[in-house]
Amino acid sequence: MNFENIDINTRLKNKLKEVRFKNLTLIQEKCIPEILDGKDVVGQAETGSGKTLAFCLPILNMNNPNKGLQVLVLTPTRELCIQVTDVFRDFGKNLGIKAIDIYGGVNIKSQIRDIKSANIVIATPGRLLDHIGRRTIDLRNIRFLILDETDKMLEMGFIDDVEKIIYNLPRERQTLMFSATISEDVYCIARKHLKNPVMFRTKQFVDTDKLNQKYYDIYNQNDKFSLLVHLLKNSTSGLAIVFCATRKETDIVARNLRQQGVNASEIHGGMGQNKRLKSLEQLKNQKIDVLVATDVAARGLDIKDVSHVYNYDVPKTPKEYIHRIGRTARAGENGNAVTLLTSRDHDNFRRVQSDDKLRIEQADFPRFEKVSFFRGYNRRRKQYLKDS
Repeated sequence: MNFENIDINTRLKNKLKEVRFKNLTLIQEKCIPEILDGKDVVGQAETGSGKTLAFCLPILNMNNPNKGLQVLVLTPTRELCIQVTDVFRDFGKNLGIKAIDIYGGVNIKSQIRDIKSANIVIATPGRLLDHIGRRTIDLRNIRFLILDETDKMLEMGFIDDVEKIIYNLPRERQTLMFSATISEDVYCIARKHLKNPVMFRTKQFVDTDKLNQKYYDIYNQNDKFSLLVHLLKNSTSGLAIVFCATRKETDIVARNLRQQGVNASEIHGGMGQNKRLKSLEQLKNQKIDVLVATDVAARGLDIKDVSHVYNYDVPKTPKEYIHRIGRTARAGENGNAVTLLTSRDHDNFRRVQSDDKLRIEQADFPRFEKVSFFRGYNRRRKQYLKDS
């Protein structure tokens, strides 16, 4: 379906032409007409499937800039909060609609000031509850509630926060839920807070026919980083994402990659907000080639043109593995998912391989140069802690 065929404001259609969006994605085609019709909607869609526009366009179309705060969007992470806000701002500016983001880790005073003139608030649960407790936000006229990445919000333990927030909203409202997976917990939220919702599921956005999945069985743990450097320098074209299990490992791997001349940056939940924003900005402006990330920090971010996903640490479940590899092989492009397997990863990898739909083939071990890997600096001994 073409965007010209949907019943939205001409200025929104002009903006779509400006950014060269012509045809609706599957989730947009299914959800937009139902949202415009005033129905509650539950949409299952992977990151990159166009779900943000699926709720952004109809919500902007139904928003009145002269009636104050009418829309609340909840997101699990600060990065996603900023990303969704950018979409609302970009498409809403010609309509006179003001969207703001509120999240923790930054000064609250400017948020208190901006809320007074906002039509749309995109928020993380914790900081929003802070504003509710301070009585610096008035939610009495909220007409639309959107829960984005609902499954991740529940996985991160925000269920009680979400319930408290919903308790402070008007009962008469339109509620939309979007989630990468529809778990029993997500169903429970939908049954409790949505009215006769229309539910849509899209097929997995990753084209498995265009996705090359392979693993390297590494005998010597100390060869793991050397192999990663070799693959990034010799077998990777385009942007690569390297997934690590912990914040500490993310920092260490990114630092060592830079020492090997790889243009890399890291992102994880333990970083200061300015550093996280800097990494995202570098990625957006293509100033880095490799993003080293934890699952939580990368979840929900729409990162385009990813040619390779590297599992430096093996995920614990098939679900986590699928979320990771879903970053590549999008929109008809080829992609590569590479897992670096050492002895300590075998249990996790067996769980991943228990999903019969996954076709992960063992790759031939290449010749590569051994490089040093430093875990840190011992100030007492005044020397680097070296793995290899």
